[in-house]
Amino acid sequence: MAKDKRVDTYIKNSERFAKPILRHLRNLIHKACPDVTETIKWSFPHFEYMGMLCSMASFKQHCAFTFWKAAIMKDPYKILFVKERNSMGNFGQIKCLADLPSEKILLQYIKHTVKLNNDRISLTPKQKPAIRKKLIVPDYFNKALNKFL
Repeated sequence: MAKDKRVDTYIKNSERFAKPILRHLRNLIHKACPDVTETIKWSFPHFEYMGMLCSMASFKQHCAFTFWKAAIMKDPYKILFVKERNSMGNFGQIKCLADLPSEKILLQYIKHTVKLNNDRISLTPKQKPAIRKKLIVPDYFNKALNKFL
Protein backbone atom coordinates (compact mmCIF):
# COMPACT_ATOMS: atom_id res chain seq x y z
CA MET A 1 0.00 0.00 0.00
CA ALA A 2 2.20 2.81 -1.30
CA LYS A 3 1.20 6.22 -0.04
CA ASP A 4 2.48 9.50 -1.42
CA LYS A 5 3.97 11.77 1.24
CA ARG A 6 2.51 14.76 -0.61
CA VAL A 7 -0.96 13.38 0.13
CA ASP A 8 0.03 13.04 3.80
CA THR A 9 1.06 16.70 3.74
CA TYR A 10 -2.15 17.72 1.96
CA ILE A 11 -4.26 16.04 4.65
CA LYS A 12 -2.10 17.44 7.45
CA ASN A 13 -2.54 20.99 6.09
CA SER A 14 -6.30 20.64 5.60
CA GLU A 15 -8.88 22.17 7.90
CA ARG A 16 -9.56 20.26 11.11
CA PHE A 17 -13.03 19.03 10.04
CA ALA A 18 -11.60 17.70 6.75
CA LYS A 19 -8.85 15.46 8.10
CA PRO A 20 -11.06 12.51 9.17
CA ILE A 21 -13.02 12.73 5.90
CA LEU A 22 -9.88 12.68 3.75
CA ARG A 23 -8.29 9.87 5.79
CA HIS A 24 -11.48 7.81 5.54
CA LEU A 25 -11.74 8.24 1.76
CA ARG A 26 -8.06 7.47 1.27
CA ASN A 27 -8.31 4.28 3.34
CA LEU A 28 -11.39 3.10 1.44
CA ILE A 29 -9.70 3.68 -1.91
CA HIS A 30 -6.70 1.60 -0.81
CA LYS A 31 -9.00 -1.08 0.59
CA ALA A 32 -10.96 -1.32 -2.68
CA CYS A 33 -7.85 -1.19 -4.87
CA PRO A 34 -4.61 -2.20 -3.13
CA ASP A 35 -2.61 -1.42 -6.29
CA VAL A 36 -3.81 2.18 -6.48
CA THR A 37 -1.22 4.91 -7.00
CA GLU A 38 -1.51 8.25 -5.24
CA THR A 39 -0.42 11.52 -6.77
CA ILE A 40 -1.04 15.23 -6.60
CA LYS A 41 -2.53 16.83 -9.70
CA TRP A 42 -4.01 20.29 -9.94
CA SER A 43 -2.89 20.79 -6.30
CA PHE A 44 -5.04 18.05 -4.75
CA PRO A 45 -4.87 14.24 -4.29
CA HIS A 46 -5.74 11.93 -7.16
CA PHE A 47 -5.83 8.15 -7.22
CA GLU A 48 -4.86 6.16 -10.29
CA TYR A 49 -5.08 2.54 -11.36
CA MET A 50 -4.78 1.83 -15.07
CA GLY A 51 -5.88 5.43 -15.50
CA MET A 52 -7.57 7.99 -13.32
CA LEU A 53 -9.99 6.64 -10.67
CA CYS A 54 -10.96 9.46 -8.37
CA SER A 55 -9.83 12.52 -6.46
CA MET A 56 -10.53 14.29 -3.22
CA ALA A 57 -10.16 17.90 -2.24
CA SER A 58 -10.44 19.99 0.87
CA PHE A 59 -11.67 23.55 1.03
CA LYS A 60 -12.24 25.95 3.92
CA GLN A 61 -15.70 24.65 4.79
CA HIS A 62 -16.20 21.43 2.86
CA CYS A 63 -14.55 18.55 1.04
CA ALA A 64 -15.22 17.08 -2.38
CA PHE A 65 -14.85 13.55 -3.70
CA THR A 66 -14.96 12.95 -7.43
CA PHE A 67 -15.05 9.83 -9.56
CA TRP A 68 -13.24 10.52 -12.81
CA LYS A 69 -15.75 8.46 -14.80
CA ALA A 70 -18.89 9.33 -12.83
CA ALA A 71 -20.82 10.13 -16.00
CA ILE A 72 -20.60 6.50 -17.14
CA MET A 73 -20.73 4.78 -13.77
CA LYS A 74 -23.68 2.69 -12.67
CA ASP A 75 -25.45 4.50 -9.86
CA PRO A 76 -27.86 1.97 -8.30
CA TYR A 77 -28.42 4.14 -5.20
CA LYS A 78 -28.93 7.35 -7.22
CA ILE A 79 -26.42 9.21 -5.05
CA LEU A 80 -23.95 10.60 -7.58
CA PHE A 81 -24.22 14.23 -8.52
CA VAL A 82 -23.06 14.53 -12.12
CA LYS A 83 -23.51 18.01 -13.54
CA GLU A 84 -20.87 17.49 -16.20
CA ARG A 85 -18.56 14.65 -17.10
CA ASN A 86 -15.81 16.06 -14.96
CA SER A 87 -17.63 18.21 -12.42
CA MET A 88 -15.98 18.42 -9.02
CA GLY A 89 -17.63 16.57 -6.19
CA ASN A 90 -19.99 13.69 -6.89
CA PHE A 91 -21.44 13.78 -3.37
CA GLY A 92 -21.97 17.50 -3.04
CA GLN A 93 -20.32 19.42 -0.23
CA ILE A 94 -18.96 16.98 2.34
CA LYS A 95 -18.72 18.65 5.76
CA CYS A 96 -18.58 15.57 7.99
CA LEU A 97 -18.30 11.80 7.67
CA ALA A 98 -22.10 11.48 7.93
CA ASP A 99 -22.40 13.31 4.58
CA LEU A 100 -20.80 10.32 2.84
CA PRO A 101 -22.56 7.11 1.82
CA SER A 102 -21.84 4.04 3.93
CA GLU A 103 -18.47 2.31 3.69
CA LYS A 104 -20.14 -0.63 1.93
CA ILE A 105 -21.64 1.61 -0.77
CA LEU A 106 -18.45 3.65 -1.25
CA LEU A 107 -16.41 0.46 -1.65
CA GLN A 108 -18.93 -0.78 -4.23
CA TYR A 109 -18.61 2.45 -6.24
CA ILE A 110 -14.81 2.53 -6.00
CA LYS A 111 -14.59 -1.11 -7.14
CA HIS A 112 -16.91 -0.28 -10.02
CA THR A 113 -14.64 2.51 -11.28
CA VAL A 114 -11.65 0.16 -10.91
CA LYS A 115 -13.51 -2.34 -13.11
CA LEU A 116 -14.20 0.35 -15.71
CA ASN A 117 -10.44 0.97 -15.90
CA ASN A 118 -9.65 -2.76 -15.95
CA ASP A 119 -12.08 -3.16 -18.85
CA ARG A 120 -10.55 -0.10 -20.56
CA ILE A 121 -13.91 1.62 -20.75
CA SER A 122 -13.36 5.31 -21.27
CA LEU A 123 -15.38 8.46 -21.38
CA THR A 124 -16.56 9.38 -24.82
CA PRO A 125 -14.96 12.58 -26.03
CA LYS A 126 -17.10 15.69 -26.01
CA GLN A 127 -18.69 16.21 -29.37
CA LYS A 128 -17.54 19.31 -31.19
CA PRO A 129 -20.15 21.24 -33.08
CA ALA A 130 -20.35 20.03 -36.68
CA ILE A 131 -20.89 23.52 -38.02
CA ARG A 132 -18.42 26.27 -37.34
CA LYS A 133 -19.94 29.69 -37.41
CA LYS A 134 -18.13 32.19 -39.54
CA LEU A 135 -16.79 35.08 -37.52
CA ILE A 136 -18.03 38.33 -38.94
CA VAL A 137 -15.78 41.25 -38.08
CA PRO A 138 -17.22 44.70 -38.78
CA ASP A 139 -15.22 46.92 -41.17
CA TYR A 140 -14.79 49.69 -38.57
CA PHE A 141 -13.12 47.18 -36.24
CA ASN A 142 -10.74 45.93 -38.95
CA LYS A 143 -9.80 49.52 -39.81
CA ALA A 144 -9.12 50.35 -36.18
CA LEU A 145 -7.10 47.19 -35.73
CA ASN A 146 -5.04 47.84 -38.86
CA LYS A 147 -3.88 51.17 -37.36
CA PHE A 148 -1.98 49.19 -34.72
CA LEU A 149 -0.45 46.62 -37.04
